[in-house]
Amino acid sequence: MNAPEKIRLTELSHGGGCGCKIAPSVLSEILASTPIRGLPAELLVGTETSDDAAVYKLNDSQALVATTDFFTPIVDDPFDFGRIAATNALSDVYAMGGKPIFALAVVGMPLEKLPVSVIQRILEGGESVCAEVGIPIAGGHSIDTLEPIYGLVALGLVHPDHVKKNSSARAGDVVILGKAIGVGILSAALKKGKLSDAGYRAMLDATTQLNTPGEALAGMSAVHALTDVTGFGLAGHLLEICRGSKLAAQVKFDSLPVIPEALEWAKQGTRTGATDRNWKSYGSDVHLAAGAPDWQRALLTDPQTSGGLLVACAPEAEKDVLKEFSKRGFDGARPIGKLSAGPAQLTVT
Repeated sequence: MNAPEKIRLTELSHGGGCGCKIAPSVLSEILASTPIRGLPAELLVGTETSDDAAVYKLNDSQALVATTDFFTPIVDDPFDFGRIAATNALSDVYAMGGKPIFALAVVGMPLEKLPVSVIQRILEGGESVCAEVGIPIAGGHSIDTLEPIYGLVALGLVHPDHVKKNSSARAGDVVILGKAIGVGILSAALKKGKLSDAGYRAMLDATTQLNTPGEALAGMSAVHALTDVTGFGLAGHLLEICRGSKLAAQVKFDSLPVIPEALEWAKQGTRTGATDRNWKSYGSDVHLAAGAPDWQRALLTDPQTSGGLLVACAPEAEKDVLKEFSKRGFDGARPIGKLSAGPAQLTVT
């Protein structure tokens, strides 16, 4: 009797991870005509600045953080897919300075293509991450879809005074990145069957590392803004800080932490389709050094799945911020640039 054929989840979807997000410019066009009505005073964070989650004040010491995130497979292993998707969803709670309290599952599966056992493993992967945080998956919703989709509605709590928006950075702030970039490039190599075992482990290590420093950073008054780097790439999410805060950013490319194998694949021209979509959306606001190779642009716009925290803090707080990252195992956290007065644009030298 022949062994059952191994299912490759990435072959069942047109994109993967946060790379399947709608391009920034298209999303802006879609939302431009969406009416915003009757916002209560208790809604501390809504859609106005493209932040990571909504925040609603419950009382003087508690605010509810609410977000949802889901996507198609970025890896073939169902358990790993579940872990990555859950980690990515919980990241938005940490990016607002919150602490997760429970989650709901968002499940869409092509029932004619996937055995129940594979779907179970995806859900088990997500549950394992929530168990690590100490929260339950308390419910959710499932539908039969053409492509596999999994993620979470994540809910958390934060002190109202500790909410960190992406629009509250200040001129003179240092910009710190919590994780190395290159996940999208590794995912593209994986889909082509070219990623090494070491590259896969590096990708999995990055995408399943919970951004827990966000909760501690929220209590630091010298930390002015927080977000996480996901589908719009480093350049896209840093530009969101610039636009929300009405500031310009300067980044030194050589200061960027990059996953080593991703750097090699980038130089060979490997990238996702989202890279070009991202560049078309905001490339006019990104100024690269004269003669910069195209692979640098690819890394700046590379869609990150469960990417690192992006922190804007006062220069005197840089060491304390890096210490918080280091205490939680984020040894790749690096200062990558600064913010200054000026038009909302990114200059890379």
